[in-house]
Parts: sequence; structure tokens; C-alpha cells
Amino acid sequence: MNLAPFTKHYATPARAARAVRHYRWINEHAKPLRQPALHAIGPDSLTFERIEGRSVRPDDLPRMAELLGHAHGAAWASDLQSASLGTPHRFQDGTTFDDYLGPREIALRRRHEQGYLPNKVALYAMLGLLEETAQGPFAFYKDSNPRNFVITSTQDIVTVDTDDLSLAPMGYDLAKLIATLHLTYGPLTDRAVNAALLAYNTAAGSHDARLGTTDRERLGDFMALHAVLTAPYVGRNGYRHSRPLRSHLRGTA
Repeated sequence: MNLAPFTKHYATPARAARAVRHYRWINEHAKPLRQPALHAIGPDSLTFERIEGRSVRPDDLPRMAELLGHAHGAAWASDLQSASLGTPHRFQDGTTFDDYLGPREIALRRRHEQGYLPNKVALYAMLGLLEETAQGPFAFYKDSNPRNFVITSTQDIVTVDTDDLSLAPMGYDLAKLIATLHLTYGPLTDRAVNAALLAYNTAAGSHDARLGTTDRERLGDFMALHAVLTAPYVGRNGYRHSRPLRSHLRGTA
């Protein structure tokens, strides 16, 4: 049975054009990620192949970590070796990725204004942590939450919602997946997190030995950032559990 295609609408033609560029960049430079076929491009809409399946669950984490490691390693080897986390990255095909630092600094300050960081000491601690994590080698961030992957009845993994990409350190997007699995399903065990990190590093390191070096402390720093950045969504969009892991607010009680 052929499924009816899925049409996604965007607020502006510029947003639709950006989504197309990022979709094509993934197809060219992060080939391990399979995306739905793009059937048609409208002025402010894109029509995709419809994929049926389920979202990622905790028992999928080792396989997902391996997939992300290969995708990040392939992108680094193909097009990200010259990237800088402090400035937007512009590619030859016209694709522009947001930088790592700028948008997240803005978001952290907004979380303080919204009350998710209790005081300026906590804000400055998180801004300092953000600066500390801005080290290479570099990958990309596509918001790897469980709903942004579809696992089909044949166990294929299809990546959806690649509209907005940004630069990020290796391991940052893996931390987002772990943090949002926690929010969705409850706490993951240390063993599960360690196994995922090993799978990620092994896959990334197969592309270049320098890529497979994310350690547990660095992963924890990324998860601390995600704990604050995702705080407004707790209780929404399937995030039924408490903020992921502990906040790691250095210098606070």
C-alpha cells in the first residue's frame, strides 16, 4: 500500500528554502542518516515521503548512538574540519549553519529571565560551562530527540525534522538524545549511558581517531546544558519526567 505523502508548511519562503538546504546538506555530508524522500518543493512548503513507524525508545539507544557517531564522523570528514564553533559556518553550496555559542548564550539568558536559572550566579555558571565545551572537533546538531527519528517495521531508522542545523562539539547531540529519553521515559542507568557513549565513540573514531574521544565528564557537561535549555518543555510534548539528570550548576547550592 502506498502511503499519501506528507506536506510540511513553513512560516515564510525563507524558512522553507533553509530547510531544503539543510536536508540536502545531510544527504551529501552525513550519509549514514537516511531521510524521507523529498518529493516536491513549494514556495513555503515541502512534500516528503510518508514514513510509518515508532519513535526511539531507551532500548534503541546503543544503535542510535552508533548511528549518530557515524553521521558526525562522516560530516566532519566531508565538510566540517575547518568549522569554528564561535562563528556561523558557510558552505560552498550556500548552506549556513548557526554557530554553537551565540544562539545558546541567548537561550541561556532567556532561561534566566524565565526563571529556570535561579539567579545570576547560576546563569554565569552555565555561560562558563558553555564556553568550556566550545572545543573541537566539530559535528552538527539536529535536535536528536526521540520523536525526530522513526524506526520502521523493518527496523530501519529514518531521520526527520532536519530543518534547523547548527554546529556543535562531538557528543553534544548524543547528550540531547540521552537527556530527552530521560524526560520521556524516566532515568537511564549509568550502564546504558556508558554503553551509548562507547558505541558513539567507536563509530565516530572509525572516521578519524581524533573524533572518538568524548568522555563521560564532557557528556555530563552537555547534559547539564540540555537540562537548562529543555526546561520549558518539561510536561509538554511527551516530556513527562523531571529535568534530565542533575543540572551541574557549578558554584551554586
